[in-house]
Amino acid sequence: MEWSDVRIFLAVAREGTLGAAGRSLKLSHPTISRRLRALEDATGQTLFQRTSDGYVLTEEGSAVLSMAEHMEESALAIERRLAGDVHKLEGTLRISSADWFGAWVLPPVIAAFSKTYPHVDMEILTGTRLFSLAQREADVAFRISPFTEADVVQRKLIEMPYGAYAAADQAPPRAGDGHGCALVTMDTSLGAFPDIDWLKSKLPHARIIVRSNNRNVQAQMSSAGVGIAVLPRPVGDKQPNLQRLDLGEDPPSRDIWMGYHRDIRRSGRLRAFVDLAVALLSKIR
Repeated sequence: MEWSDVRIFLAVAREGTLGAAGRSLKLSHPTISRRLRALEDATGQTLFQRTSDGYVLTEEGSAVLSMAEHMEESALAIERRLAGDVHKLEGTLRISSADWFGAWVLPPVIAAFSKTYPHVDMEILTGTRLFSLAQREADVAFRISPFTEADVVQRKLIEMPYGAYAAADQAPPRAGDGHGCALVTMDTSLGAFPDIDWLKSKLPHARIIVRSNNRNVQAQMSSAGVGIAVLPRPVGDKQPNLQRLDLGEDPPSRDIWMGYHRDIRRSGRLRAFVDLAVALLSKIR
Protein backbone atom coordinates (compact mmCIF):
# COMPACT_ATOMS: atom_id res chain seq x y z
CA MET A 1 0.00 0.00 0.00
CA GLU A 2 1.45 3.35 -1.05
CA TRP A 3 1.48 6.40 1.23
CA SER A 4 -0.15 8.49 -1.51
CA ASP A 5 -3.18 6.15 -1.42
CA VAL A 6 -3.33 6.33 2.37
CA ARG A 7 -3.37 10.16 2.16
CA ILE A 8 -6.42 9.94 -0.10
CA PHE A 9 -8.14 7.49 2.27
CA LEU A 10 -7.54 9.85 5.20
CA ALA A 11 -8.69 12.92 3.27
CA VAL A 12 -11.99 11.29 2.28
CA ALA A 13 -12.51 10.02 5.84
CA ARG A 14 -11.96 13.53 7.25
CA GLU A 15 -13.75 15.59 4.64
CA GLY A 16 -16.66 13.28 3.87
CA THR A 17 -16.83 14.02 0.14
CA LEU A 18 -14.57 13.46 -2.84
CA GLY A 19 -14.72 17.12 -3.80
CA ALA A 20 -13.62 18.37 -0.38
CA ALA A 21 -10.91 15.71 -0.19
CA GLY A 22 -9.64 16.76 -3.62
CA ARG A 23 -9.48 20.41 -2.59
CA SER A 24 -7.55 19.58 0.58
CA LEU A 25 -4.99 17.56 -1.43
CA LYS A 26 -5.13 19.80 -4.52
CA LEU A 27 -6.20 16.87 -6.68
CA SER A 28 -9.14 16.60 -9.07
CA HIS A 29 -12.40 14.88 -8.19
CA PRO A 30 -11.87 12.12 -10.84
CA THR A 31 -8.35 11.46 -9.53
CA ILE A 32 -9.59 11.04 -5.95
CA SER A 33 -12.39 8.73 -7.12
CA ARG A 34 -10.07 6.63 -9.29
CA ARG A 35 -7.37 6.27 -6.63
CA LEU A 36 -9.88 5.39 -3.92
CA ARG A 37 -11.49 2.75 -6.13
CA ALA A 38 -8.04 1.31 -6.92
CA LEU A 39 -7.22 1.19 -3.20
CA GLU A 40 -10.40 -0.71 -2.41
CA ASP A 41 -9.75 -3.10 -5.31
CA ALA A 42 -6.18 -3.70 -4.13
CA THR A 43 -7.23 -4.42 -0.55
CA GLY A 44 -10.37 -6.34 -1.47
CA GLN A 45 -12.33 -4.29 1.07
CA THR A 46 -15.06 -1.67 0.82
CA LEU A 47 -13.68 1.17 2.93
CA PHE A 48 -16.54 3.65 2.51
CA GLN A 49 -20.29 3.52 2.27
CA ARG A 50 -21.55 5.91 -0.40
CA THR A 51 -24.55 7.85 0.96
CA SER A 52 -26.56 10.87 -0.16
CA ASP A 53 -24.70 12.95 2.46
CA GLY A 54 -21.24 11.80 1.43
CA TYR A 55 -18.74 9.06 2.21
CA VAL A 56 -19.01 7.23 5.56
CA LEU A 57 -16.42 4.74 6.81
CA THR A 58 -17.49 1.13 6.77
CA GLU A 59 -16.53 -1.25 9.58
CA GLU A 60 -13.45 -2.25 7.58
CA GLY A 61 -12.53 1.39 6.97
CA SER A 62 -12.93 2.27 10.64
CA ALA A 63 -10.71 -0.66 11.62
CA VAL A 64 -7.74 0.67 9.62
CA LEU A 65 -8.25 4.39 10.29
CA SER A 66 -5.97 4.57 13.33
CA MET A 67 -3.24 2.62 11.49
CA ALA A 68 -3.50 5.03 8.56
CA GLU A 69 -3.15 7.96 10.97
CA HIS A 70 -0.04 6.39 12.49
CA MET A 71 1.36 5.99 8.99
CA GLU A 72 0.62 9.68 8.32
CA GLU A 73 2.33 10.67 11.55
CA SER A 74 5.47 8.76 10.58
CA ALA A 75 5.51 10.18 7.06
CA LEU A 76 5.14 13.74 8.34
CA ALA A 77 7.90 13.18 10.90
CA ILE A 78 10.23 12.03 8.11
CA GLU A 79 9.26 15.06 6.02
CA ARG A 80 9.89 17.45 8.92
CA ARG A 81 13.23 15.84 9.77
CA LEU A 82 14.44 16.03 6.17
CA ALA A 83 13.31 19.65 5.96
CA GLY A 84 15.16 20.35 9.18
CA ASP A 85 18.41 19.02 7.76
CA VAL A 86 18.36 21.43 4.83
CA HIS A 87 20.88 24.20 5.52
CA LYS A 88 20.71 25.90 2.14
CA LEU A 89 18.90 29.22 2.26
CA GLU A 90 16.45 28.35 -0.48
CA GLY A 91 13.09 26.65 -0.77
CA THR A 92 9.75 27.68 0.73
CA LEU A 93 8.99 29.12 4.16
CA ARG A 94 5.35 29.14 5.29
CA ILE A 95 4.45 31.78 7.86
CA SER A 96 1.13 31.86 9.73
CA SER A 97 -0.36 34.76 11.70
CA ALA A 98 -3.52 36.72 12.42
CA ASP A 99 -4.71 38.93 9.57
CA TRP A 100 -3.69 42.23 11.18
CA PHE A 101 -0.27 40.89 12.15
CA GLY A 102 0.40 39.74 8.61
CA ALA A 103 -0.79 43.04 7.14
CA TRP A 104 0.78 45.58 9.52
CA VAL A 105 3.58 43.96 11.52
CA LEU A 106 5.23 41.35 9.29
CA PRO A 107 5.81 43.34 6.03
CA PRO A 108 9.09 44.99 7.19
CA VAL A 109 10.37 41.59 8.35
CA ILE A 110 9.38 39.93 5.07
CA ALA A 111 10.93 42.76 3.03
CA ALA A 112 14.24 42.59 4.89
CA PHE A 113 14.32 38.78 4.73
CA SER A 114 13.53 38.59 1.00
CA LYS A 115 16.19 41.18 0.25
CA THR A 116 18.82 39.25 2.20
CA TYR A 117 17.73 35.74 1.11
CA PRO A 118 16.21 36.14 -2.38
CA HIS A 119 16.14 32.37 -3.06
CA VAL A 120 13.67 31.64 -0.25
CA ASP A 121 10.02 31.77 -1.34
CA MET A 122 7.55 32.79 1.35
CA GLU A 123 3.87 31.96 1.83
CA ILE A 124 1.95 34.17 4.29
CA LEU A 125 -1.10 32.39 5.73
CA THR A 126 -3.42 34.66 7.70
CA GLY A 127 -6.80 34.36 9.39
CA THR A 128 -8.39 32.89 12.49
CA ARG A 129 -7.51 29.30 11.61
CA LEU A 130 -4.55 27.85 13.53
CA PHE A 131 -2.41 26.16 10.87
CA SER A 132 -0.76 22.95 12.06
CA LEU A 133 3.00 23.04 12.59
CA ALA A 134 3.12 19.26 13.02
CA GLN A 135 1.50 18.65 9.64
CA ARG A 136 3.74 21.21 7.90
CA GLU A 137 0.80 23.49 7.08
CA ALA A 138 3.08 26.25 8.39
CA ASP A 139 6.75 26.35 9.33
CA VAL A 140 6.58 29.23 11.79
CA ALA A 141 3.52 30.82 13.40
CA PHE A 142 2.75 33.98 15.38
CA ARG A 143 -0.12 33.85 17.90
CA ILE A 144 -1.54 35.90 20.78
CA SER A 145 -1.51 32.92 23.15
CA PRO A 146 1.04 30.19 23.95
CA PHE A 147 1.16 27.10 21.75
CA THR A 148 -0.43 23.99 23.20
CA GLU A 149 0.74 21.51 20.55
CA ALA A 150 3.40 18.97 21.43
CA ASP A 151 6.98 19.37 20.17
CA VAL A 152 6.67 23.09 19.42
CA VAL A 153 9.60 25.36 20.21
CA GLN A 154 8.10 28.68 21.28
CA ARG A 155 9.02 32.00 22.80
CA LYS A 156 7.17 35.11 23.91
CA LEU A 157 8.30 37.56 21.29
CA ILE A 158 6.82 40.94 22.28
CA GLU A 159 4.15 42.56 24.41
CA MET A 160 1.88 44.19 21.83
CA PRO A 161 0.43 47.57 22.85
CA TYR A 162 -3.20 48.39 22.03
CA GLY A 163 -5.07 51.68 21.78
CA ALA A 164 -8.64 52.98 21.57
CA TYR A 165 -9.47 54.77 18.32
CA ALA A 166 -12.23 56.85 16.79
CA ALA A 167 -12.64 58.68 13.49
CA ALA A 168 -10.47 61.79 13.37
CA ASP A 169 -13.46 64.11 12.87
CA GLN A 170 -15.42 62.76 15.85
CA ALA A 171 -15.50 64.46 19.25
CA PRO A 172 -13.58 62.32 21.78
CA PRO A 173 -15.84 60.60 24.32
CA ARG A 174 -15.64 61.20 28.04
CA ALA A 175 -14.19 58.31 30.02
CA GLY A 176 -16.70 56.75 32.39
CA ASP A 177 -19.68 57.74 30.27
CA GLY A 178 -20.21 56.70 26.65
CA HIS A 179 -23.77 57.98 26.13
CA GLY A 180 -24.40 58.26 22.40
CA CYS A 181 -21.21 56.35 21.54
CA ALA A 182 -21.08 53.30 19.27
CA LEU A 183 -18.49 50.55 19.59
CA VAL A 184 -16.84 48.26 17.05
CA THR A 185 -15.49 45.11 18.75
CA MET A 186 -14.23 41.60 18.19
CA ASP A 187 -16.66 38.74 17.65
CA THR A 188 -16.82 37.12 21.10
CA SER A 189 -17.79 33.74 19.64
CA LEU A 190 -14.04 33.27 19.07
CA GLY A 191 -13.34 33.55 22.80
CA ALA A 192 -12.75 36.19 25.45
CA PHE A 193 -11.00 39.44 24.56
CA PRO A 194 -9.67 41.67 27.37
CA ASP A 195 -9.97 44.78 25.21
CA ILE A 196 -13.76 44.39 24.96
CA ASP A 197 -14.16 44.28 28.74
CA TRP A 198 -11.80 47.23 29.09
CA LEU A 199 -13.70 49.32 26.51
CA LYS A 200 -17.04 48.55 28.16
CA SER A 201 -15.64 49.58 31.54
CA LYS A 202 -14.38 52.89 30.13
CA LEU A 203 -17.57 53.65 28.17
CA PRO A 204 -20.27 51.79 30.14
CA HIS A 205 -23.19 53.50 28.39
CA ALA A 206 -21.92 52.94 24.84
CA ARG A 207 -23.60 50.42 22.55
CA ILE A 208 -21.87 47.74 20.48
CA ILE A 209 -23.22 48.02 16.93
CA VAL A 210 -20.63 46.09 14.90
CA ARG A 211 -18.72 42.90 15.74
CA SER A 212 -16.05 41.45 13.46
CA ASN A 213 -13.38 38.76 13.73
CA ASN A 214 -11.04 40.87 11.58
CA ARG A 215 -9.03 43.76 13.05
CA ASN A 216 -8.58 45.31 9.61
CA VAL A 217 -12.35 45.44 9.19
CA GLN A 218 -12.68 47.04 12.63
CA ALA A 219 -10.10 49.67 11.69
CA GLN A 220 -11.91 50.56 8.48
CA MET A 221 -15.29 50.70 10.24
CA SER A 222 -13.89 53.03 12.87
CA SER A 223 -12.20 55.18 10.20
CA ALA A 224 -15.58 55.54 8.49
CA GLY A 225 -17.12 56.85 11.70
CA VAL A 226 -19.10 53.73 12.58
CA GLY A 227 -17.76 53.54 16.13
CA ILE A 228 -14.88 53.38 18.59
CA ALA A 229 -12.55 50.38 18.33
CA VAL A 230 -9.63 48.98 20.29
CA LEU A 231 -6.83 48.03 17.90
CA PRO A 232 -3.21 46.88 18.06
CA ARG A 233 -1.11 50.05 17.89
CA PRO A 234 0.66 49.00 14.63
CA VAL A 235 -2.81 48.88 13.03
CA GLY A 236 -4.51 51.91 14.57
CA ASP A 237 -1.55 54.29 14.45
CA LYS A 238 -1.17 53.73 10.71
CA GLN A 239 -4.76 54.67 9.83
CA PRO A 240 -4.77 58.30 8.58
CA ASN A 241 -8.43 58.85 9.46
CA LEU A 242 -8.19 57.65 13.06
CA GLN A 243 -7.32 59.44 16.28
CA ARG A 244 -6.06 57.59 19.37
CA LEU A 245 -8.23 58.35 22.37
CA ASP A 246 -7.17 59.14 25.93
CA LEU A 247 -9.53 57.27 28.24
CA GLY A 248 -7.34 57.59 31.30
CA GLU A 249 -5.25 54.48 30.69
CA ASP A 250 -4.20 52.25 27.83
CA PRO A 251 -6.10 49.08 26.93
CA PRO A 252 -4.55 45.79 28.11
CA SER A 253 -1.68 44.63 25.94
CA ARG A 254 -1.39 41.13 24.46
CA ASP A 255 1.64 38.85 24.30
CA ILE A 256 2.77 37.72 20.85
CA TRP A 257 4.19 34.20 20.72
CA MET A 258 6.30 32.72 17.94
CA GLY A 259 6.59 28.96 17.46
CA TYR A 260 7.91 26.27 15.12
CA HIS A 261 8.14 22.47 15.24
CA ARG A 262 11.29 21.15 16.87
CA ASP A 263 11.96 18.78 13.94
CA ILE A 264 12.82 21.72 11.66
CA ARG A 265 14.81 23.74 14.19
CA ARG A 266 18.02 23.08 12.21
CA SER A 267 16.60 24.49 8.98
CA GLY A 268 18.82 27.30 7.79
CA ARG A 269 16.00 29.37 6.31
CA LEU A 270 13.92 28.98 9.47
CA ARG A 271 16.79 30.02 11.74
CA ALA A 272 17.56 33.02 9.55
CA PHE A 273 13.94 34.16 9.60
CA VAL A 274 13.51 33.62 13.35
CA ASP A 275 16.67 35.60 14.13
CA LEU A 276 15.59 38.47 11.88
CA ALA A 277 12.03 38.50 13.27
CA VAL A 278 13.36 38.66 16.83
CA ALA A 279 15.74 41.50 15.97
CA LEU A 280 13.17 43.64 14.15
CA LEU A 281 10.01 42.95 16.14
CA SER A 282 11.66 43.42 19.53
CA LYS A 283 11.72 47.15 18.69
CA ILE A 284 7.91 47.34 18.97
CA ARG A 285 6.88 48.93 22.26
